[in-house]
Amino acid sequence: MELVYPPVILSCKALFRVLDLKLDLKGTEHIPAAGGAVLACTHVSYLDFIFCGLAGLPARRKTRFMAKQEIFANRIAGPLMRGMRHISVDRSAGQGSYREAVAALRTGEVVGVFPEATISRSFTVKAIKTGAVRMAIEADVPIIPMTVWGSQRLWTKGRPRNLTQRHVPILIRAGEPLYPTPGDDQDALTSDLRARMSALLDQAQRDYPAAAEHGEQAWWLPTHLGGTAPTPEAAAALDANR
Repeated sequence: MELVYPPVILSCKALFRVLDLKLDLKGTEHIPAAGGAVLACTHVSYLDFIFCGLAGLPARRKTRFMAKQEIFANRIAGPLMRGMRHISVDRSAGQGSYREAVAALRTGEVVGVFPEATISRSFTVKAIKTGAVRMAIEADVPIIPMTVWGSQRLWTKGRPRNLTQRHVPILIRAGEPLYPTPGDDQDALTSDLRARMSALLDQAQRDYPAAAEHGEQAWWLPTHLGGTAPTPEAAAALDANR
């Protein structure tokens, strides 16, 4: 029985209404109504797991996210994360969390991952790791590429959080599933997954209603769209020096 996840969802929805966030979900039909699946989402904000998880709700699916161990150690967030059966990732011993995720997929759970591993400061898709592909192959489940755009305006790396900002559009997109098989080239499939995630993000950025309103020098826009976010190269340097 789910005792923690439903009230957390209701609380988040209530907050979204108070802030009048403009949620725009598309592609939710790609989330299966039953059986395991990997949601592979882009990562521009600390809040992406909340918005990515909304994509499963029309199919009555609750997503179990893989998240860094430090969140589970927090005295407030930790009990909530464990209660929602999210998966703790210890980067010094990642094989344990990998096995836990595969086991969850095999029992029919939807598992959410951020293959870039860390937030993209450039607001483009970084190089991604092969874990999502390997889990999907081992558990024999589909991978669903996803993107969230707009959440970085509320809270992202290197910027002060602004969780009281109102009327922010948040675009959530799920793409067509990939169905990997054991004979697939994992590196090639990972490249394909990244290309699909990038295409979803590019489209969401083009569709975003507030881009014109806030001018071309908005900090939350990538440089190729005229914004002032770090270039991918500058972002990589910032990550290397953190």
